[in-house]
Parts: sequence; C-alpha cells; structure tokens
Amino acid sequence: MQLSGDDALADFDVEERTFEGTSKRVYRSGSGPAVIVMAEMPGISPHVARFARWVREAGFTVYMPSLFGRDGALTSAEEGLKVFRRACVSAEFRALGGNASSPVSSWLRALARVAHAACGGPGVGAVGMCFTGNFALGMMLEPAVRAPVLCQPSLPFDAPGSLEIAADELVTIRKRLEGEDLTVMGYRFAGDRFCTAERFAAYAAALGDRFEPHVLPDSAASTDPPPFFRDIVACPHSVVTAHLIDAAGEPTCAARDEIIAFLRTRLRPT
Repeated sequence: MQLSGDDALADFDVEERTFEGTSKRVYRSGSGPAVIVMAEMPGISPHVARFARWVREAGFTVYMPSLFGRDGALTSAEEGLKVFRRACVSAEFRALGGNASSPVSSWLRALARVAHAACGGPGVGAVGMCFTGNFALGMMLEPAVRAPVLCQPSLPFDAPGSLEIAADELVTIRKRLEGEDLTVMGYRFAGDRFCTAERFAAYAAALGDRFEPHVLPDSAASTDPPPFFRDIVACPHSVVTAHLIDAAGEPTCAARDEIIAFLRTRLRPT
C-alpha cells in the first residue's frame, strides 16, 4: 500500500525531553521494552511512522525523537532538500568527515537510559536510518542499548569507506559486543549510492563477525517511492520505509520481519 498523505501521528503521545540543555519532541506509543526509531531524511514521514507501528504491534514501546523536518509530513522533493541541507550544516550532526561522532548521539543515549528506566526489560533497541543510521551503533556506548539496527547508514557523505564514529568509541563498542555476545544488524540495497559496499566493508573491518550485513537486490525496491526519494535520492535506498513493498513475499518485508525478530530475541527473550 502506497502512503500518499501526511500522518497526524494521533496514536502517539508527544513528550518534550531535555538532555544536556537540548529539548526535542519525542513520540511514544506501545508497551513492552523500548525501541528508539530514528527517522531518515527528511524526517518522521508516514513511512517511518508505519515502520514504528509495526515495531509497536510486535510488543514494544516505540520512541521516535524528532531530529529534523516536519513531523508526519510527506514532503515534496524541494522541501525535503531544504531539510537535508539544514541538517548537513547543523552543529548536531557530522554529515562530512569520518572518524568522529555526531554530538546528537549523546542526547540519544540519554533518551535510551530514560526509556529503559520507564519500560524495563533486558534493554533497549535502536533503529537508525540513512542520516541517523550510524547513531544506532554509537548508542551502544550506553549499556541499556542491546539491539542496534543500521538501515542504510549514509554518513559521512564525502567518504564512502569511512564511519561516522570516533575510533576509540569503535574499540569500546567492539569490546562490549564481544563481552556480551551482541551483534549489529545492517541493511542496504546493492546499488545504494549513499550507503555503499565500501561502507559495509568498513563496518565489517571494525566489528568483525559482530556485524551482520544484509544486502538486498535493487529489484526488491519499490519503483514508486515518495517525491524526495524519487527525485533527490534517486536510487534504491530505504529498505524498511520509502522503498519497502508492503506485500507478502517481498524481500523488503522479509527484512522488516528479520529486524523485528532480532529485537524480540534481544529484548523479549523467552
């Protein structure tokens, strides 16, 4: 089913969360262990909200922080490009230059601590997408985060073989993955120009077999994505949102189900 209009997000409670002097809106819904869903460009779109609802329906409390863009909007290509450009020069994000972490990662770790205290369970899941893809890995510096999922992690834009995280943080995270027998899930399309094979190779080099890459064929992507993805992104990119084909047997739906199964294994063990 193609989503063709804005989403009022009426089934989410809206909270203002302030950490380290910075306040952001957070959309919350559901019950059970917490999963933080971080939107791709150009914000909390109807497709991102749809994915969050799938996670909620699987038995989790979803937290969606508003990091950029108009919440719930199905933006035009022009508006989406403006949001993208503003984020690229924002002090909160490091869109260019590898081997350093975006300052917003610290805010997200604080949200994870609060979410874990509120929801309980073994820990918290973190799903990042595109611009926020690697944030799910950086959140592993917070002990509460146990289930990181990196969907088409695209930063830094100017260095396809680099990672948007400081080298010492990578060392700490790999030690934790080994010590606690945890894994990092990664998803991308084979022909993605923003999250390339070089990037996944860099994750594999940094994390070893603790990184589980999943690469979907370009033919699995929807050929009728929203305007921003059709005109600006212009390649298969968003595995579980804008380029997902919501039909039984589709590889993108299988990827969604794998992610939810991973969250269940880590956060709702039997």
